[in-house]
Amino acid sequence: MRFFDKWRKKETKKEESLQIYEKGLSKSRGSFVSKLQELTNRYKKIEDAYFDDLEEILIMADIGVDTVLRFMDRLKKRVREEKIESPIDLKEVIVDELFVIYVSGEVLTSKITYRDDNPTVLLFVGVNGVGKTTTIAKLASRLKKEGKKILLVAGDTFRAGAVAQLKNWSEKVGVDFYGKEEGVDPASVVFDGVSLGKKEGYDVILVDTAGRLQNKDHLMRELEKINRVISGIIEGEPSETLLVLDATTGQNGISQAKSFQEITNLTGIVLTKLDGTAKGGIVLAIKEEVGLPVKYIGLGEKEEDLQVFDIEKYIYGLFKDLIGEEKNG
Repeated sequence: MRFFDKWRKKETKKEESLQIYEKGLSKSRGSFVSKLQELTNRYKKIEDAYFDDLEEILIMADIGVDTVLRFMDRLKKRVREEKIESPIDLKEVIVDELFVIYVSGEVLTSKITYRDDNPTVLLFVGVNGVGKTTTIAKLASRLKKEGKKILLVAGDTFRAGAVAQLKNWSEKVGVDFYGKEEGVDPASVVFDGVSLGKKEGYDVILVDTAGRLQNKDHLMRELEKINRVISGIIEGEPSETLLVLDATTGQNGISQAKSFQEITNLTGIVLTKLDGTAKGGIVLAIKEEVGLPVKYIGLGEKEEDLQVFDIEKYIYGLFKDLIGEEKNG
């Protein structure tokens, strides 16, 4: 069953998170679908010039050059095998293949496994300005509503105001906080915070870290030290090291991910501000070029706009208008 066919069956069941995806991806959807429709109207039949223009549209959507080239090879193969001649008939195949790109190969899961015997520690990394602290607060609120006992630990002691910012967020969403004054050794803060979390029986400990130190080597040493401290208190933790990326930075975000991969063991991505860009294809680029799962995406300013990443809802959110168009056509 093609992707479109599957979602036509689901359209009658509008759940809240799907509506958040639809609204949050409206900017990307409007840009992508309008360009695809314009391309379809411009060509009466599929030819080399059509493929060249489609390739440019996909690259401009931040899907990434290497990913687009592999995608184009797959698409041309299907055109030959299925003897597709009209661009109108190709629209559904394009969406279908974009979906296949994400789900094929290594299985990437957005699911975070929480342990029962000890606190689950989630370590957050990322450069300044990507929305890391806000993301931590939104996730804390989400987990609190699921009935979990949450502790926030302010391990970013170098950025001015970072400790106070996280403390303010903890009060706003109603979860507990541990931190010290600015300039204190981050690893010592994390040691005390995680020790407290284990002693007091917290379910989840969310640890903020510095986004930038003097250089990459210094940052790497700091993160290694924090990881050793955490695993020394609770074996097997941190369960996740999540890199927070700003979707509006596009390919620069991909570069950040590759840089952080060099200095620490990342387990997933949190993609913020996806509602603020017309280049929603970055999710596909992350999978293909970085090989990490997107765990959460930010689709707006509200707490509920931080959503667990779901590839089906994402593709639907990007191409919803096209699905409705095909239904009515």
